Amino acid sequence: MPDLATGLLLSAAVFAGAFVSGLAGFAFSAVAGAILLRIFQPLEAVPLMMACSVGVQGVNLWALRKNIQWRGSLFLIVGGALGIPIAVYLLQTTDTHVLRTGFGLIVSLYAAYMLFRPTFTRLGATASGRLTALIGFGGGLIGGLTAMPGAIPTIWCDMRGMPKSDQRGLVQPFIAITQLFALALLLERHSLPSKVVLDLAISLPALVAGSALGILAFRNINEAGFRRTILVVLLLSGGSLAFA
Repeated sequence: MPDLATGLLLSAAVFAGAFVSGLAGFAFSAVAGAILLRIFQPLEAVPLMMACSVGVQGVNLWALRKNIQWRGSLFLIVGGALGIPIAVYLLQTTDTHVLRTGFGLIVSLYAAYMLFRPTFTRLGATASGRLTALIGFGGGLIGGLTAMPGAIPTIWCDMRGMPKSDQRGLVQPFIAITQLFALALLLERHSLPSKVVLDLAISLPALVAGSALGILAFRNINEAGFRRTILVVLLLSGGSLAFA
């Protein structure tokens, strides 16, 4: 059993990550990982974060089920499914530190620019299936390398000026399924340590409470506030990658 201090830190990390993910739709690992990677070894922290993130996305999907656009997300999901195995291969064969750092800088620069220059010209509201699949591929590829599959689709939705409900309805299924797929690939190669299962059980109350409060905040925030929240989360997530 973990000691009291470790258990409290675990619950705090999961609660914070679940709250941000419930509000913004992504970035559980970026938030929770800031604590979990300091109190656990990566071989324990990474599968724990993936399992918790899948759980948070499950709560999000259920809570936002009336807004979910499964048909619209299909091309994103197909593209992401093609990108994730490539990411897994790269993780096993190459040093991806430079790629993660570069991607983090790009995300941070985009978010900072959009926060201070909100009059950026928007793209068209419609997009072809091929372009949508390409965005999904990029999200799956980068997500497999950085645990942030929602970053590219979220930026894409922001550039198109999509309302918050449409954005969450489109991106949420993509994030949930790509993370579930990535976790399945991980479990295929490595068994889940019993300590991770125990830590997951301990963190469940914090996971549910954080997700519920985050979703409540999402429902009560206006469009402008939601967009600022998304950009701040992107800025901090990108910074955590770039300077990790």
